[in-house]
Amino acid sequence: MLSLRQHQEVAMEALLPEPEIPLPEPEITITMSSGLLFKQEQQGCGPAFKFVEALKAVNAELRNHYPESEELFKVILIDDSSSSDFLMDRIREHGLEELITLLPVTEDQLVSELKRNNTHLYLSDEPNRLKVQEALNEGVAAAIMFTPTNIITESENQLRVAFDGDAVLFSNESELVFKSGGLQEYLNNEQQNVENTMNGGPFKGFLEVLIKPQKKLHNKGLYKKCPIRTYLVTSRGAGCDGYRALNTLHRWGLELDEAVFVGGADKGPTLQRIKPHIFFDDQQRHVDAALSVDTVACLVLSPN
Repeated sequence: MLSLRQHQEVAMEALLPEPEIPLPEPEITITMSSGLLFKQEQQGCGPAFKFVEALKAVNAELRNHYPESEELFKVILIDDSSSSDFLMDRIREHGLEELITLLPVTEDQLVSELKRNNTHLYLSDEPNRLKVQEALNEGVAAAIMFTPTNIITESENQLRVAFDGDAVLFSNESELVFKSGGLQEYLNNEQQNVENTMNGGPFKGFLEVLIKPQKKLHNKGLYKKCPIRTYLVTSRGAGCDGYRALNTLHRWGLELDEAVFVGGADKGPTLQRIKPHIFFDDQQRHVDAALSVDTVACLVLSPN
């Protein structure tokens, strides 16, 4: 027989909620056209190759510090099936088997497959512009990748990602004010709304998933030597418009490693100093400025 105390303990245990089983951590999925990684015609590497190598290095650090975690980068290559053997040979040659998966998919299935695979970032080349636009309209962070003459990065082991602000991390609401009313109306708008958080842009979600593993590595004491580094490179100035950008990121809980406000100037010199593996911008002139200093740049299309 149970004592009164034992009865009470059993009753209390029955009232306690069952311990929550932690949900499995999702992979961070980046899907891209296979030609961005390996160029079949020239038997060479494409503009995304160093970016993918840096993803591999980040995964190695994550496995080292969190061996049970499944929150790793995963790369899906869009494959037309005719190039599967070539791609698998190149993947093995560069030791990327654990990182890369091939996905044979027809053009009409592409966007639905991106969503089915929970794609956080889709990178394509210029001929697939319409599919990039369609993916953006369906809520997938998508961009067209361009190739500079030479590709220069600071490090093979530290992933460096640079973002524009308006129409990329933030919505295009302030950009539309600038286009319709000019600089002064834009500045007035930012001053009036300096404490108001901006709406998110198409790449806010990708930044969120990028910062999660970065924070995990920070928790292990990796700050200066963290294998993920993020940058904001925006045409906003250092006044109220710049403060509004920082205020928005702070309220979102998304702190980037460095924010550069060029105030409408050429972004090339900043990107030349940073040497990111990849840079996202919604204006072709800034993409061209990045390419001119040997930075791989991606154009984020305007929403339809």
